[in-house]
Amino acid sequence: MRARPATLESPMSLRSLIRILGPGRKDSRNLTYDEAYRAFDRILSGAESDVQIATFLVLVRMKGLTVEELMGFAKAARDHATIPCNDVPGLVTICPPHDGLERSAPLEVAAGLVAAGAGARVLILADRCVPPRRGLTTASVLEALGVGMTWDPREVETWVAKARFGACAVSGMLPALMSLRKVRNDVVIRTPLATVEKLLAPASGAVLLGAQNGPVLGTAVEVIHGLGHARGIAIQGPEGSVVPSVKKRTRGIELAERHLVPINVEPEDFGLQGDLEPEIPEFGPPPEGLGTGDNPELVKFVGDVTESVLAGDAGPARSATLLTAALILKAGGFAFTLAEGVDRAARSLDSGAARDALARLREIA
Repeated sequence: MRARPATLESPMSLRSLIRILGPGRKDSRNLTYDEAYRAFDRILSGAESDVQIATFLVLVRMKGLTVEELMGFAKAARDHATIPCNDVPGLVTICPPHDGLERSAPLEVAAGLVAAGAGARVLILADRCVPPRRGLTTASVLEALGVGMTWDPREVETWVAKARFGACAVSGMLPALMSLRKVRNDVVIRTPLATVEKLLAPASGAVLLGAQNGPVLGTAVEVIHGLGHARGIAIQGPEGSVVPSVKKRTRGIELAERHLVPINVEPEDFGLQGDLEPEIPEFGPPPEGLGTGDNPELVKFVGDVTESVLAGDAGPARSATLLTAALILKAGGFAFTLAEGVDRAARSLDSGAARDALARLREIA
């Protein structure tokens, strides 16, 4: 894992780095790790204008991120953040898209509780109504369950210790993200911020990371490796979520003791394939500036879906939850194969251990 760069004698401004990335220049190139670190360090320190930040983020997005750049961005963010649960044994951090989902139910809460009931310690990194998507997230589900997530990294450590499960807002871990919300909303397209905020996990634990479709899967796992994680899985669920499809194969890559191994989640292999995904009801387009995460009916719906899964009801949501919990258990080394993970997850769900984890969380949260 790379260390933070030494004290800089002449800090490079974002303007200088924009010139390096400038389209149409014969001498344009990718950023080095140190340059990428400096860029995000300056962004998170409040040293640059919104216009410069937006220009930089768009240029990097249009160029395409390299592993070195993403590692530099993520390491700068980790150095600015308060990372909870360092050195917690058996920890798996779930890193879904923080701008949320528009068509699918976020089932990582149900899966995390199932994995907690099967012996893992689970930390979910999330946020609420992140622009521009403002989709449904872990925060939506927990709000509907009457639990909520915490903005205090120290508090979530208590939750994970006592309930084996906790969810923390990344904007509580790294408050500078809040000041970048306007930039994110104005830029509209996804930028490296959407990836960097998912990487604020304690390096001592395993991770389950949601990745967007396309050629980014390998990059995501290489970055996890480079940031010091010994174990983890990056998975390309619907809408970039950590929840696999129950209708078709979902691609992923596993980092297991420093080795990168392709992993395919085939629901039919476990008798979990179905004709329907666990989708949310369709509403008309949300009002300008709002998203599915702002819709009280949809927030209630995803909470009800989670309650239904934990109650043992059959259906696509249960199948997707079991597959996700199996990935959590495999990422953390609690299951050698996905089949073993599905079996352990089913026992946790059917025995009531997952519901017990939620009950413990309700007592302390």
